[in-house]
Amino acid sequence: MTADTLDPPPEPLTEPLPEKRTSALLDDAISGFSGDTVPLGALIDVLAERAFGMVLLALALPCAIPFLYGVPQIMSLPMVFIAAQLAFGRRTLWLPTSLRARTIKKDSLTTMMRRARPWLQWFEQISQPRLAVLIRRPMEQVVGALFVLFSLTIMVPLPLTNTLPGIAIAIASLGFIERDGLLVAVGAVLGAMWTVFLLGIAGGAIAIMSAAFDAIMG
Repeated sequence: MTADTLDPPPEPLTEPLPEKRTSALLDDAISGFSGDTVPLGALIDVLAERAFGMVLLALALPCAIPFLYGVPQIMSLPMVFIAAQLAFGRRTLWLPTSLRARTIKKDSLTTMMRRARPWLQWFEQISQPRLAVLIRRPMEQVVGALFVLFSLTIMVPLPLTNTLPGIAIAIASLGFIERDGLLVAVGAVLGAMWTVFLLGIAGGAIAIMSAAFDAIMG
């Protein structure tokens, strides 16, 4: 047999193999634990880089509810902690040992996934990997820094100050989960617009109070 009769070598792959979608990844992760409980640290390890988006999304959703007080301010503290890790360039989410050791009932996770699966799969249909530059360094770190800023505005105990930044972080978190830079951009722009508006309101209020004080003292 000569070299001319040999089959030609296979063409090299020009595109990476598709990753598992988030719903499939979570299903496999939960079913992979044999016991009745799932250690939080082990679940975070399975999610790897997607853990940032999943945890931020879970924390941001309550913050997006209008006229809800107390809960968003509490949620914003761990959001700052997680977003800061993203801003500093960590590839995996770090949690204290005490939190990693905590367990979640497997039945509870299975029930949660059954309820969330239709929403996740709907989102997976409309999202796609695009604008990858926004989910890579250094832009990934810039978005993380913006998340810190948005989370800090949630702490302001005024009506609706939690809703828009909560929605912004939720949208961008979904983008991180599904590697969709367009959703990350939408969330970042929405949050930035809200932050500028809030700072403008605060500056106007300070100017009014300063003028009133000068009038009284004058």
